[in-house]
Amino acid sequence: MELGAGDGTKLACYPPGLGEIVIVEADPSLRQAAREAASSVSAPVRVVDGSLTRLPFPDDFADVVICSLMLCSSPRPDATLAEVRRVLRRDGELRFYEHTRSFNPVVAFAEGLITPVWAPACGGCHPARDPLAAIEKVFAVRRLERFSFDHVAHVMGVAA
Repeated sequence: MELGAGDGTKLACYPPGLGEIVIVEADPSLRQAAREAASSVSAPVRVVDGSLTRLPFPDDFADVVICSLMLCSSPRPDATLAEVRRVLRRDGELRFYEHTRSFNPVVAFAEGLITPVWAPACGGCHPARDPLAAIEKVFAVRRLERFSFDHVAHVMGVAA
């Protein structure tokens, strides 16, 4: 399951042989674009409407949940991650790739200052958020990489 999958571009990154890919996307135009992108993938893809804080699936539904550049725009990352925990099977994995608050304290301060203007203009993105801290409240991080991409701090990892 991929949350906030946008236009489905990342579908091309999934390995062959998957049973089903489920995409949860709240935006109707992005959902339609994801459906179109799904036609070029060998695995079956189901694109569904859903809120990040109320996923339309039963408990223990998914083997893996992907959060990629979406926790910054979740209205309530804590509620989103609680939902991920609920739908993820007991032995499942959360795989994440998120931009995060800068590792540089001065830049992090500036990110906090621009958030009130940035968030409404950029789809709810909060550049000063620390998604790793939110993830660590709900999951045990097993693998983590911190890096900078285009001068923006990022984290990528696996949690269970």
